[in-house]
Amino acid sequence: MFRKIGVYLEMIKIEHTLFALPFAFMGMLLGSVVINGHLPSWAQAGWILLAMFGARSAAMGVNRLADRYIDAKNPRTAKRAIPAGLLKSGEVAVFVAISFALFLWATFELSSFALRLFPIAAFMIVFYSYTKRFTWLCHVVLGLTLALAPLGGWAAVTHSFSWSSLVFYLTIAFWTAGFDVIYACDDIDFDRREGIYSIPSRFGLEGALKIARYFHVVTAIGFIALAFVTPLGWWYAAGVVIACSILFYQHMLVKPSDLSRVQTAFFTMNSTLSGIVFVFTLIDLAVKYW
Repeated sequence: MFRKIGVYLEMIKIEHTLFALPFAFMGMLLGSVVINGHLPSWAQAGWILLAMFGARSAAMGVNRLADRYIDAKNPRTAKRAIPAGLLKSGEVAVFVAISFALFLWATFELSSFALRLFPIAAFMIVFYSYTKRFTWLCHVVLGLTLALAPLGGWAAVTHSFSWSSLVFYLTIAFWTAGFDVIYACDDIDFDRREGIYSIPSRFGLEGALKIARYFHVVTAIGFIALAFVTPLGWWYAAGVVIACSILFYQHMLVKPSDLSRVQTAFFTMNSTLSGIVFVFTLIDLAVKYW
């Protein structure tokens, strides 16, 4: 049983939750403090955590189902659970249904506004997995999907959106799109051979890495803009300086002639970035309001 659980957790890359979860909590904190004038409750934090787990698990499950035949052909992904025979497609489909049910339950408990947004999130989760079949903008669609985490955290506690939340949403969307372009560079030859759409397969390694840099310039501008549309101050600004330094270093790690450090740029740098921005935001709000 424990081995099976491990297979499911590996399938959904549970460790990659570190990318989006800090920003979901950051959206919750900002929305609650800036709009409501008080801290979110522990119950809200718990339901947002469950919603994140359900949504992300459903997204990864749908992606693995949609890509099972593609993954079987790609040496990099051939050992994933379905092509390797560790899980059957039916088992993953049940897992996806349970994950969506958890996501729906959490949104129901959070607010009626969050519940009304559930169909949009569910659509984006499913839609993204098929975009690589017809558009190289699939990375942007992934960004717009993953960025629903901070936007959802904000909306769940405020029952509304604001310009501040939309700035935050687009910032995380372009951050995600940028690092996904970098990650996709590893599959450029396979994607071209199999007719898979991606920015690296369309524009080449040099062009793709340049586009990823442009995406992350937008991210840096978004983080800075957030300081002007919210009451965040110097502690947050210090976190943004560190985050922008990480973005810069990430692009120093990967070059068209050397992709050996793509995994470091993808996982280590991005999980560190999201954690740092969240921690410094938390400190900033604690100094101001507590």
